[in-house]
Amino acid sequence: MISPETIALVKERADIVALVGETVALKRAGRTFKGLCPFHKEKSPSFNVNPERGYFHCFGCGEKGSSIDFLIKLEGHTFPEAVRILAERLGIEVLETGAADPDRARLERQKREKDDLYAIMRLAAAYYVGELAKHPLAGMARAELARRGLPVDSEEPNVVEALQSFHVGYAPWGWDGLAGYFERQGVSLELAERLELVRPRPNGKGLYDLFRHRVMFAVVDRLGRVVAFSGRALGEPNEAQLRLAGLEPQRVRSDASGARDEGRAPPKYVNSPETPLFVKGEHVFGLYQARHAIRDAQQAIVVEGNFDVLALHGRGLKHVVAPLGTAFTPLQAKLIRKYTPVAIVMFDGDEAGRKATVASRGPAHEAGLGIRVANLPLGADPDDYSRAHGIDAVRRVVTAAQGMLEYLLDRAFEGIKTGSADEIGACLKTVRRYLSEEGDADVRAMAKAYADRLAGRVLVNGRPLTDMHALERTVAAALAAGEAASGSDGTARGGGLKARVSPASRSPVLDRAIDEAVLGALLDFPELLGDTEVAGALAHAEGDLALAVSAIRQDWESNGSELGDNVLYLIPRPIHLFASGRMAAPKFSEVSEARAELLENAKKLLEKAMRADRTAVLEQMSRAQKLGDRDAEDELLQELSRRSKEKLGLS
Repeated sequence: MISPETIALVKERADIVALVGETVALKRAGRTFKGLCPFHKEKSPSFNVNPERGYFHCFGCGEKGSSIDFLIKLEGHTFPEAVRILAERLGIEVLETGAADPDRARLERQKREKDDLYAIMRLAAAYYVGELAKHPLAGMARAELARRGLPVDSEEPNVVEALQSFHVGYAPWGWDGLAGYFERQGVSLELAERLELVRPRPNGKGLYDLFRHRVMFAVVDRLGRVVAFSGRALGEPNEAQLRLAGLEPQRVRSDASGARDEGRAPPKYVNSPETPLFVKGEHVFGLYQARHAIRDAQQAIVVEGNFDVLALHGRGLKHVVAPLGTAFTPLQAKLIRKYTPVAIVMFDGDEAGRKATVASRGPAHEAGLGIRVANLPLGADPDDYSRAHGIDAVRRVVTAAQGMLEYLLDRAFEGIKTGSADEIGACLKTVRRYLSEEGDADVRAMAKAYADRLAGRVLVNGRPLTDMHALERTVAAALAAGEAASGSDGTARGGGLKARVSPASRSPVLDRAIDEAVLGALLDFPELLGDTEVAGALAHAEGDLALAVSAIRQDWESNGSELGDNVLYLIPRPIHLFASGRMAAPKFSEVSEARAELLENAKKLLEKAMRADRTAVLEQMSRAQKLGDRDAEDELLQELSRRSKEKLGLS
């Protein structure tokens, strides 16, 4: 336990203005200093720092305390951690109370050993960074970074900051580059072994490096100390490249475990094993670098890969972290929860990413961390997507994030492939389970309404149903009819039920962009609702957009041309963030520009609706052909022709 004398000395000597000034831009105001509060969003400074009393106080949110309290609230440290950090900065020896002399000696010895381990990790990080600049084969690492839009010679501030803060470097090709460096520096190779930076050769004397020919990222803890590394594999150099570098080819490689591995490609990523400084599942990659941005954004974006984190930081999106090659754990969720109550999961757009998204629900719930889901297009990862479409496109994906329950409900309804009664019944069972697991009554009610909307998009015999209850009744009747028709073995269950999920149940980024363009134009100029052509075009709006248009119309009719703040409370949650931002910062200054964009995107809504109608008509025609109903078939053909002419503008 830290002695009261040490705590008092830290409080007395700490320069609270200098400490706070590292995060907050302070200006003198008489005997105190003022700035924008780092603990809540504000436009006028209400955060005061009194250097005479060593005290801060925010008149906006009420946060207050000493320099120790500031570190606890800002960085999420415990009280002992904050005291030790400040004591180290001030050169104050931390004295412990309640420990006998032998125990104190043991604690001091353990601290010195830990300090030695941290020093070796810092030295290794500096070595890898240095090798990126000078090693003959480091050009391959620099080329990979440049390919990802992160050139080491960039003058873009975000790129420079990302490469530096993540200690991006190069682990040299060969066996013992780091081991030899440690030996020349007089570093204890025994301690380097404990840190799993080097390992004994399986056949012969000496040590070999764990990380070889890889782009390197340092993993830092909440105090900014390097505790582990992650290395991304590079392609093997050919003999010409090796000769040019003055190196001899290696005929036999080892994998990360030191086993012989002839001809097989190394694993794409190798992470440090567990060491005295690093326990898997207890660290979040990029959390130290992202901590201030997370507080400012009031949310953290959680992605899968280290390169995703680095790339997004390098493009200016800095509240991004990753689970570090492990499944998302409750402890990682708790670490994020220290900085924000909300995380947005943006995993890769493949089946593995979707499974990882679903699996993140439990740890987040256990930690009390609210979680939303940002859906990337199929096959995309955040790094690729940001390079192809720009960082603003990633921000739009994040803004369009949906609640975890909504995501799970979408997944459940996407499981309806054949449209059989058994399949729909399984979907409904899953949906009921998700709803029953939600403890918040308000969230459960909203999710139930969302499930009803999804159920309404299940077309049974070409017709939509009204809600979950209607779908359940239809399925139950079909199952009962199927059992009666099939006899005791039940082989023909389903009673001939034919159902499909309307495409409107999907929520791709493209559809969200169309909805946002229409909604944004209306928020900029709600008087467009009085335009006859606009009113007709908006008749094709569906789902969240239709609800938002209705809310804007009600508010506009009540208040005239100006929208009241209350309209935001009526806009559905999936597009609420976009609407809030658009009301604060309109895009168009001229009503004609807003009208043109609205009509252009409303046309896309019409085309989508007509495609869905055409699909429904074709399905009905198929059933009529099977039943031999010529009259129905002719009538449907005429309907299909009418709709085709309508699409071409001929009617």
